[in-house]
Amino acid sequence: MFFARLFASRRARLAAAAAAPLVTLSVITAVTLPPAAAAPGCSVSYAAPSQWDGGFTANVSVTNLGDAIDGWTLTWSFGAGQQVKEAWNAQAAQSGAQVTARNVSYNAAIPTGGKVEFGFNGSATGTNNPNPTAFTLNGTLCTGDVGPTTTTTTTTTTGNPPVGNLPSSFRWSSSGALISPKPDSAHPNVYSVKDPSVVYHNGKYHVFASVYTTGYNIMYTSFTDWSQAASAQHHYLDRTAVGSGYKAAPHVFYFAPQRLWYLVYQTGSNASYSTTTDISNPSSWSAPKNFYANGMPQIIRDNIGNGYWVDFWMVCDNAKCYLFSSDDNGHLYRSETTMGQFPNGFTNTVIAMQDSNRNRLFEAANVYKVAGKNQWLLVHEAIGSDGRRWFRTWTAPAITGPWSTLAAEESNPFARSNNVTFPGGQWTRDISHGEMIRAGLDQTMEINPCQLRFLYQGMNPNSGGDYNKLPWRLGLLTQTNSTC
Repeated sequence: MFFARLFASRRARLAAAAAAPLVTLSVITAVTLPPAAAAPGCSVSYAAPSQWDGGFTANVSVTNLGDAIDGWTLTWSFGAGQQVKEAWNAQAAQSGAQVTARNVSYNAAIPTGGKVEFGFNGSATGTNNPNPTAFTLNGTLCTGDVGPTTTTTTTTTTGNPPVGNLPSSFRWSSSGALISPKPDSAHPNVYSVKDPSVVYHNGKYHVFASVYTTGYNIMYTSFTDWSQAASAQHHYLDRTAVGSGYKAAPHVFYFAPQRLWYLVYQTGSNASYSTTTDISNPSSWSAPKNFYANGMPQIIRDNIGNGYWVDFWMVCDNAKCYLFSSDDNGHLYRSETTMGQFPNGFTNTVIAMQDSNRNRLFEAANVYKVAGKNQWLLVHEAIGSDGRRWFRTWTAPAITGPWSTLAAEESNPFARSNNVTFPGGQWTRDISHGEMIRAGLDQTMEINPCQLRFLYQGMNPNSGGDYNKLPWRLGLLTQTNSTC
């Protein structure tokens, strides 16, 4: 979204999505320790909730069923050449197939009945990633019983990814305006709700959006069903540690390696973020921190012209995290850091895409992983020949490209007024800054190609005047021509 002084001009948005084969496995292995061991009973739950061609993320939960222990070592062997790359909440080392995970300073003690959890990113050969079948805690096999049995029970649940392709053209049906401004005593004038970000977690949709009052800030709302969206309470984050002052264009996701929620947003001079362990508690977000220690990268300074640095989007593959941004001047930028360094270390900023016509590559970029595919989707907002907002799309085999056109022309758009129907009446001719309803909630930004829905901003076609005070509202697109 624009800075306040730029809001007189029009903007476009881009989103890309990535896909890599996803298989979800959950393995629970229970094994008993001999009475002589430091912990005479334990059980281990091992799950690989996110997998892709060449890598995976795993979560491990160890429950102590015996005597309390102070200091633990868990070992297991991989059966298909997998390698541990980066671990959190544990120190991990590997020799051949055998992995050794040890406690860190803050989780050495496990009381009787207590649990310790850790995770790691790993590499695999293609998608060949069978789960370990036996674990040993402090030298004793874990079986889930207390006693000298060595019986191992393994339960595996496999969820197959959706099988389907993105079409070469799209058709949508739109809701009416679902989320509108809600003034309160501290915000008596709220002109717009825009730039939404959404995840579905614990049975609820969690929506963050920009609001314009006396300036720009961020609001949060949640509900179990879209029919409840209009009546759900709005929480203004300027009343929290996020603070007052310019904050806009939020993007929310769960960074699994750290088990933290991240809220990314623009603050005028930098890409900023806040974190929490509880997305449902709006008062729990931390104070803002900046991604770029030295401010705007030089390559952006050299190319931004009279544009503005806006609309930050984060997405990660199995090795790196990428931060995208736009400049309202026909350029899409990409910076990168490693998974282990995140949220620090963003560097190597490049122009990921550009267009000599700034209106065709304006702002609001998203990148998604397409579930079940070695494919990423880029969605970007444009300003049409009629002055209305719409979206273009490209696909690529990696977040870094190369990008191939999917639906990127006004005659064949990703989402524009000419491929959207409005059963309740056309309340907008702009399909502007939005975000997909994701299949998951983590840093891969995965979407289901068989069930595309897009939360976007629109407004009364007859509105005009000060851009800051335009009556943007949020509506939901549902794809009507799925190939699945």
